[in-house]
Amino acid sequence: MSDSLLQRSVTTSVARNLATTTKTSPKMMSITPRWMLSLLPWVQVNGGTYRVNRTKVELSKADRIGVDITGDLASFSPESLRSVPLFSRLPDAIIARMTSRFKTEAVSLGNRLIVEGEDRSKFFIIAQGQVEVLSKGVHGSNLRIALLTEGEFFGETDLVSEKPSDVTIRTTTPCVLLTFSRKDLDAVLKELPNLNDEFNKAIEEHLELRSTVNRFGERNIDLVSGFAENMEIPETFVDYSANPREYSLSAVQTVVRVHTRVSDLYNGPYNQLEEQMRLTIEGIKERQEWELINSTKFGLIHSVDPAMRISTRYGAPTPDDLDELLALVWKKPAFFLAHPKAIAAFERECTWRGVPPVTTVIFGTPVITWRGVPLIPCDKLEMKSRYQSNQWFGTTSILLLRVGEQDQGVVGLHQAGIPGEIMPSLSARLMGTDSLGVASYLLTLYFSCAVLTDDALGVLENVEVGYYHDYENRKPKVK
Repeated sequence: MSDSLLQRSVTTSVARNLATTTKTSPKMMSITPRWMLSLLPWVQVNGGTYRVNRTKVELSKADRIGVDITGDLASFSPESLRSVPLFSRLPDAIIARMTSRFKTEAVSLGNRLIVEGEDRSKFFIIAQGQVEVLSKGVHGSNLRIALLTEGEFFGETDLVSEKPSDVTIRTTTPCVLLTFSRKDLDAVLKELPNLNDEFNKAIEEHLELRSTVNRFGERNIDLVSGFAENMEIPETFVDYSANPREYSLSAVQTVVRVHTRVSDLYNGPYNQLEEQMRLTIEGIKERQEWELINSTKFGLIHSVDPAMRISTRYGAPTPDDLDELLALVWKKPAFFLAHPKAIAAFERECTWRGVPPVTTVIFGTPVITWRGVPLIPCDKLEMKSRYQSNQWFGTTSILLLRVGEQDQGVVGLHQAGIPGEIMPSLSARLMGTDSLGVASYLLTLYFSCAVLTDDALGVLENVEVGYYHDYENRKPKVK
């Protein structure tokens, strides 16, 4: 019997041609909540430039030294040695000779580089690895007071002081170090006898200036307190920075092209031009959030002051690490910003310790908090992975922000009211239609970000997200 005789009804595949389908608008996997853009206060910047005035910093703070490693040798530029405040005023000739005398040393795990109470008279720059700084507390036990990582240094004051060291410094990972001893310094000064006086003068000026500034490098304000008669009232003033930093609005731009035939004939049930615009704007907003975090000019990761950078103690982000970060940004911390994998790693550490973090609701979504400060997930905090095929494993960073102009925090910058504006600081302009009937629209978003004071932003670095605990009771016992 033929197939035509067996068919007793119109097939669904044919009937579907007469039916009206239910459609969705186009979806895009790269869209994220972008909570940071909503939590960041935005400041109107007329004229496209935002100037951050600060008090004058008399004494420059220590900055990390960029070290290049080639094979078994590590090196750095002579000018970067001025990142060490003690050496910032030295003559160029001495800086150049000192740089040429640094030696590269590979040091194993657990090696004591400096011992408390002893005079090792050696200056160290960490090219690779991590060390811990220990000091005996009042009860006689060694207390870890700091962790130092790549680009940081220690021991510079031992070169010009006869006092024994007041700390012990020990490697916590295998390290590659650049070292410079007092013998090397004596050799440099012997080679340049005419600059000995300048060297001593520069060191004395630094030490004298350090006694007149606060821990932020600002000159102390002279005050008198108490109620004593015949006491002369000191005179003082607050000086301002002569070269305040200025932020110019950055731009993200693209041209959206839509054929007029498409927008004329195929506009139902969804407007083709509107959907093209909507998806493109989503991409622009995603790029905006990435730039706010990673831009080398104004991004948060590159705006963190060296004194506001700390490293994890054991790799995985522990409650102790986040407490340490809170101790840095202690003036009204607003929120942590972390990769979802970093938040998961922190939750695992909390679970292992039996201290599950409290959950709150932000924008209708549950978010965990630590000490009352929410951890906001953001996948724009990049992962450093040895496996290029999987960017969800490796190390990352966790940021902690104080926000708002009034609190001298972090603020977003934009300029609302620009021509052709369809969203604050986002414009769409028709550029015209070409001879093929394709209409072009220019989309432009203007924005930037400013950190008003250094202590408004801190970062926890070297956050390992791939560590899992092997619980003893993970397997049921067989009876």
